[in-house]
Amino acid sequence: MRFATSVICAAVLAGIASAAPLERRDCSTEIAAYNLARRSARGVDVSKRSIYPNMPNQVCVLAPETVRQDWVQMDSSLVRSDITEGQAGVYMLLDVGVLDITTCQPIEGAMVEVWQPNNVGEYGETFLRGAFQTGSNGIVEFTTIFPGHPADGANHINLAVHTGDSMSSGVSHNGQVFFTDPWTTIIGASEGYSANTNPRMMNANDPNYAAANSQGYNAIVDMESIGDDWPSGVVGYITVGINPNHLVQ
Repeated sequence: MRFATSVICAAVLAGIASAAPLERRDCSTEIAAYNLARRSARGVDVSKRSIYPNMPNQVCVLAPETVRQDWVQMDSSLVRSDITEGQAGVYMLLDVGVLDITTCQPIEGAMVEVWQPNNVGEYGETFLRGAFQTGSNGIVEFTTIFPGHPADGANHINLAVHTGDSMSSGVSHNGQVFFTDPWTTIIGASEGYSANTNPRMMNANDPNYAAANSQGYNAIVDMESIGDDWPSGVVGYITVGINPNHLVQ
C-alpha cells in the first residue's frame, strides 16, 4: 500500500533580518537518484514505481520553518536510533536523508533529532524521543511507531537537524513531517490507535501543516508497507535539504 511521494527541501535562513540570502540550486537530479538508491537497497522494485522523477518545485529553495512543539532537552541517554521504548503501535522505520543544498550532496555526521506522540497522541519525557547521526550516505534510520494524533494537531513527527555531531551544536532546521489523511485514517482505526480520545484534526485544518506545505513545498512522509500490507509495519522516507552554514538557533 502506498499513498504519497514527497520531499522536504528545507534550507534555512539564520534567525536575523540581515542574514545573507541563500543561493538557489537545483538538486532535483541528485535527489531523484538518492531516493531511488534508498529503495533499491531495501529490495523495492523501483521499476514499478514512479519515485521522485523530479522535485515537486524543480528547484531546491527556502521552505518555511514550523514552531518547535512538545520539545524537551535530551540528554546523552537519548542518542539512539530505536526510540520506541516499549510503546505499542504499528512498527515504522523512519528513513531520514539529509542533503546540503549548496552542493546537492548528502551530509555525513549531522545529528537528527526526532520526537513524536504515541498511538493515543500522548508525548512522554523519554519515549519516542531520540537523536542519531547520519552515516556516510547522509541517512539515519529511526525505529519507531506510526504516531497517533495529538490534541492540538494532525498526525506528525517533529524533526530538528543539528549541523554538528551533538545535540548541543547549532540547528539548521526545525520542522514537522506529516502523513496523508488516508494513512492516518486507516491506521487510526486499528487496535490501540482507536482508543485515542483526542479530537482528530485533518491536515487541512492544522496551521503547521499549512505552513510546512506552503509555497509549493511538501512535508509529507513517503510511505510504503512492509510485506503485503501495513499491519506488518511501514517504512517512511523523507529528505531534508539544509544549508549547514545558516542556523535557526
